[in-house]
Amino acid sequence: MKVILTGATGMVGEGVLLECLENPAIEEVLMVNRRHFVKQHPKLKELIVPDFFNLNAHLEELKQYDTCFYCAGISSVGLDEQKYTHITYDTTMAFAIALVQIKPGMVFNFISGSHTDSSENGKVMWARVKGKTENALAKLPFKAQYNFRPGLMNPTSRQQNVKLLFKIISALYPVFKLLMPNNVITLKELGLAMINAAVKGYSKNILEVADIKVLAKT
Repeated sequence: MKVILTGATGMVGEGVLLECLENPAIEEVLMVNRRHFVKQHPKLKELIVPDFFNLNAHLEELKQYDTCFYCAGISSVGLDEQKYTHITYDTTMAFAIALVQIKPGMVFNFISGSHTDSSENGKVMWARVKGKTENALAKLPFKAQYNFRPGLMNPTSRQQNVKLLFKIISALYPVFKLLMPNNVITLKELGLAMINAAVKGYSKNILEVADIKVLAKT
């Protein structure tokens, strides 16, 4: 399997990338980044795309891949709904639509979030926008499309892109796991689940923490 991965310069994307590079089911990974990420591996290639709304020059290259792990994203903290929607919904959809037009046989995996609002009508802004994105992606004619809703995530020890908050969370992870096991997950589990969804499929297109843990062990 040949994978396109976005968001490698972020914590989630980097964690998923590390699992892809170690997994024998993955032949090649193409990081589609807005800026260069210093990472070398025999399986790894990088494509710099400053504007995800303009993929026209790269369509033939992207067509060579079987799966997209869309891990790019941003926190809603400090953003109004218009700005957050542009980054989370508009940008994701532009990327996904470009891919489905050139290769509808692709599997598209999207990193969403725990407590995402599928109704799109709730009071929490980020949850509405994520729900809108999930719903729109599910309508695209991909071979399969999965939305992953991880909760509190524990980064992999070898990661470079981990902010201080998540380093603290990592130190306290055993406590969180004991107190709220259904709300915490490791990035290793998330990466394995995304790979297994693409290779083997899953019965649901929205995967909560419990589903992710099950699929990671499949």
